[in-house]
Order: sequence, then C-alpha cells, then structure tokens
Amino acid sequence: MPTNRSRTIHYQSPEADKKTLFERTGLEQLRALVDGTVSPPPISSHIGLEFISVSEGDVVMTAQPDESHYNPIGSIHGGFFATVLDSACGCAVHSTLPAGVGYTSLEIKVSFLRPITAETGTVTAHGWVTRRGKSASFAEADIRDSEGRVLATASSTCLIIQKGPAQ
Repeated sequence: MPTNRSRTIHYQSPEADKKTLFERTGLEQLRALVDGTVSPPPISSHIGLEFISVSEGDVVMTAQPDESHYNPIGSIHGGFFATVLDSACGCAVHSTLPAGVGYTSLEIKVSFLRPITAETGTVTAHGWVTRRGKSASFAEADIRDSEGRVLATASSTCLIIQKGPAQ
C-alpha cells in the first residue's frame, strides 16, 4: 500500500495588495514581487514559483515540481506545465503595461516535449513578448531543466484591459 503524504500550502491573501496594485506599471508591480515588497500571488505556493528576473517584455522564473503534481501515470501533470507557461507568458505581457492597465489570458497553446518528474528538480521558465498591441499582446515561453533541455513551449494571446480589475 502506498505511503500517504500531505502538503500544506501557505500564502498571504492578495486583498491588501489589490487596492494599490494598479497604481503601478506592470513592470513596477513585478519588480515589487521580485524584491519582496509585495506578497507573491497564491498560485506561487502551489507550484513553488519564484521570479528570477523581470525586464520589460521578458521574465524568467523557476518552479519546483514534486510528487503532489503527479498525474495517474507517474509524471508531472500537464496542468503544471500549462500553469508555469501561462504565468511566464502573462507576466511578460504584464511587464509592458502602464499603470491602471491589466490583462487576462485569452488562449494558450502548450507543446509538451519531454516529461517532468519530481527528480527533474527545479525548472526554469522564460517568457517574452513577441508583439504588443493596444487590445491584445502575444507572448511565447519555454520551460527548461537544469541542463538547458527544453521540456515544453507555449504561445499565448493576452487581452489588454484598459482599466484594471476591481477598480
């Protein structure tokens, strides 16, 4: 019989940050996450997501796959890949936005190239904007292992929202 395991997820409620979030540009918002002056979004604690670098139109982050992300065949579920890639694409777009402007993912296409398991260890996602438009932006991303092998790629379209959510 398999050994039961558990995982506890800790995060801070984003409600306090939401009130002032859209007073900053997207790049300022993401840099505040990097330097720790703003709490990371709750999804980060689910997948061990951390920012490594942020510049306009370009982000690098890491994620930590573990057994709690496994699918029935014993590898990391495709939802983990998709979540990391959606985060990388979305944050790359986010980094280009002026204050008061938000975005949401309209669509994402993910290509799974190699499996990820808990033994893969920390993976690195790189996201970059390929075209910034007034009402939509386009981005691409990839996930690599510690040896630089590409594990998955994505392309995404994000809707630009001229007034941030909850304003």
